[in-house]
Amino acid sequence: MIDLQKLARPEILALQPYRSARDEYDDRATVFLDANETPYGQLNRYPDPWQRQLKTLLADRQGVRPANIFIGNGSDEVIDLALRIFCRPGQDKALTFYPGYSMYGVSAAFNGVEFLQLALTPDFQLDTVRLSPYLADNQLKLIFLCSPNNPTGNLLNPTDVEFVLNRFSGLVVLDEAYIEFSEAESWVARLAQYPNLIVSQTLSKAWGLAAARVGVAYAHEEIMALFNKVKPPYNVSTLNQQAAIAALQRPDVLARNRQAVLEEKERVAAALQQLALVKKVYPSEANFLLVEVQEADRLYKQLLARGIVVRNRNSLVPDCLRLTIGTPAENTRLINALNELSE
Repeated sequence: MIDLQKLARPEILALQPYRSARDEYDDRATVFLDANETPYGQLNRYPDPWQRQLKTLLADRQGVRPANIFIGNGSDEVIDLALRIFCRPGQDKALTFYPGYSMYGVSAAFNGVEFLQLALTPDFQLDTVRLSPYLADNQLKLIFLCSPNNPTGNLLNPTDVEFVLNRFSGLVVLDEAYIEFSEAESWVARLAQYPNLIVSQTLSKAWGLAAARVGVAYAHEEIMALFNKVKPPYNVSTLNQQAAIAALQRPDVLARNRQAVLEEKERVAAALQQLALVKKVYPSEANFLLVEVQEADRLYKQLLARGIVVRNRNSLVPDCLRLTIGTPAENTRLINALNELSE
């Protein structure tokens, strides 16, 4: 196991977390007079602070123990807590590769953490040669990786991820927000092999619960204990926990919707490749396509004027738009609009 006494901030290690009386009762409790709630109403009770039922379902699905799981208010809370627990403001550093998910840098900024960014290779893979000198920096505590990557859609080379995990003495947060759309095995299966690995997932994407804001982290139980120590006592509402539980109990819905998205992604990609204004459609292991086009800024505005909102990624990848796969009707509307604009 890695030495968390050296990695975690001293203030976090010394923290005495807030504990409610709900942390102490068992299933025999029937009268709740501890939390100053009103006894009336449908939503008058605080949620389970440890999300026990939800963690049990996730543990069974992933083949881990509930102690290996943290449930956050979206993946944003996972990112924020990783920085808050392991990086001292004004002293420690975090690192990622670009083009990548911008929330890592945003969260580092409001936590006062120096944020380093290295360019991916031309085929959007980790540049381990450029990374190597940084791995010896004692102030570098976190490395954020995203696979499938956002906005490029590709999986990172497993050998390169292993390179980082084997040579870095800090923690690696591997963001798998889109993993359900890929055929690749999740890195959750390798937690026992890599005690410095934190795998971040979400129910916002393939599970269809973006409105519920339920993020999940998987790691060694000592790391997850620190996350649970620092989180707000009731960070995930009862409504959101119930939505997540209901979704996990219907894996057939996930499978059906996933297949529909993948089929539509293939159809959209084929149609895009026929358009004169499209230069390249990048391969994708996610539910979106990164597309190089002629004059991305202009095309983005033209689509917006037609009521179609896509993501302009021109600032990250020149002349590229990121197109999320929608319903067949939405995708057809996009294709028709692009056909019109190509004429």
